[in-house]
Amino acid sequence: MAERSTAAVDVADNSGEESLTAKADQSTSDGVAQNRKRDTDNDEAQGSGGTETESPGKKSSPPELHSGHKLARRYRLEECITRLDGFSSWRAVDEKLRRAVGVHILPADHARARSVLAAARSSALLGDPRFVQVLDAVEENDLVYVVHEWLPDATELTALLSSGPLEPHDAYQLVSQIASAMAAAHREGLAHLRLNPNAVLHTSTGQWRIRGLAVNAALRGVSSDTPQRTDTEAIGALLYAALTQRWPYENDAYGLSGLPKDIGLIAPDQVRAGIHRGLSELAMRALVNDGATASRHEAACTTPEELVRAIGEMPRIRPPEPAFTAPPEYQHTSYQQGTYGRPAAHPGVTQPVPAPPPPLQSRTGKALKWAVSALLIAALGLGSWQLADTLMSGGRKPDNTQTQTQDGNDKNDKRPNPVKSIQVQGAQEYVVVGGAQAAGDVGKTYDNDSSTYWRTKSYADGPRLAPYKPGVGIVYDLGSAEEISAASIGLRYAGDHTTVHLYATDSLSPSTGIGGMKKIGTATTSGTSLTVKATKSLKTQYVLLWITDVPMAPSDGYSGAGYKQAITDVKFTG
Repeated sequence: MAERSTAAVDVADNSGEESLTAKADQSTSDGVAQNRKRDTDNDEAQGSGGTETESPGKKSSPPELHSGHKLARRYRLEECITRLDGFSSWRAVDEKLRRAVGVHILPADHARARSVLAAARSSALLGDPRFVQVLDAVEENDLVYVVHEWLPDATELTALLSSGPLEPHDAYQLVSQIASAMAAAHREGLAHLRLNPNAVLHTSTGQWRIRGLAVNAALRGVSSDTPQRTDTEAIGALLYAALTQRWPYENDAYGLSGLPKDIGLIAPDQVRAGIHRGLSELAMRALVNDGATASRHEAACTTPEELVRAIGEMPRIRPPEPAFTAPPEYQHTSYQQGTYGRPAAHPGVTQPVPAPPPPLQSRTGKALKWAVSALLIAALGLGSWQLADTLMSGGRKPDNTQTQTQDGNDKNDKRPNPVKSIQVQGAQEYVVVGGAQAAGDVGKTYDNDSSTYWRTKSYADGPRLAPYKPGVGIVYDLGSAEEISAASIGLRYAGDHTTVHLYATDSLSPSTGIGGMKKIGTATTSGTSLTVKATKSLKTQYVLLWITDVPMAPSDGYSGAGYKQAITDVKFTG
């Protein structure tokens, strides 16, 4: 592997904790393990207060910032997470949109200010919801600051692995989503170069998200002659750690124990028993990608795109079946007639129960008998009349006689097919052009709480979203292939009309555009509820809910008046 040089200032801006680290770095040329060891040392030196090795430039002093300070009259700094050698990281509040954000701040004359600003703006242009989004990148009043999403409901992979390795299905989802996301980033010319367990987050909706794309490397002055190979190796290390709860190098890192000394890199299924063989092979193909033997049978993966293809060739790993708890056995109650309701005269002796006297016939009973007799006489009369009518009409069948189809089924049998409720297992916002709408809120559309919702942005013209966007929407994971008959959708805003389309797609991150998907159905409404019915029988695990038209809606706490819509509930039936 080509040698990578690093000057270490690591920023780990997680959902509730950010760390800024610094440690002098020394170039090595001892192969993959030494390169990774060097990178790990930089990431793990948290709070060391060490010095930073910078490229030549003017040394700047930390800006004087404090809680309550506002940037751009909008971002109010709340809590300083880390302050070190001119850098500071904060939890802040965007007062305009009333949401929490994270902010990285450094002086405008800092040696890396220009590269950080350029990296942040490039990352923001990607607009892929699988990455923690850069919301703003500004140079103002001798400061450069980068504003990014704050995800309070997300958990670092580091924290997840502290309790043990991941289940095979979760590890499969991790490597699938991370590899797919990084392949998309590299197609746009963006690399991460600092992909580690601190940079990977798991949201409450089951989505894996990556933070620090391009920005973390720029903050530390990290570069690579082989960025795709570097990121591919990092994905392999993540999968290795997820399967074994061990870091695949000799040094301990990210709360994980390293491998034993002097044994080299061994496959995950040799570290821990019961590991999925296919995932173990995949981790080695990504880790050993510098020309050595990657695995026992397969070739190495040197780019995220190759890794995505390798994952696609594997059999899909299904989630474990839900555990079924058997109901308690029925307890038979035994009792003697003499002891039920009153004590027996002698234990073990059944007391005789006197037979009740025959009931007396009451006036009510007589009246009931006469009523039944009258109904029978009326029924006989009606039957005779129908018989006579049939004879007089030459034996023609009465109009109300039910007819039979050729296969023996009754045409007038209107009994509906049983409706099956399909549970949503996960979701992800689907972005075609520009930025996401509210990627962190997709889980609110299937949380069985109509007071929560996912919303679009507010647009000046409408109701059709084009030419701003061809549409906006969410991809839902149903857990397994299901036949969709309809989708019931709750909407926040009424007025004009809302048009929703359903498409069957191949994953949470579709590999094709709308034109390559199979359409399930379309519906339009002017109210706050909508049902999209399937026009043909179709089975799919992933369903795209795609909105192309939105109504005019009033101003609310998130945006002003404009053309917009919000989804409160989505339920699928089969």
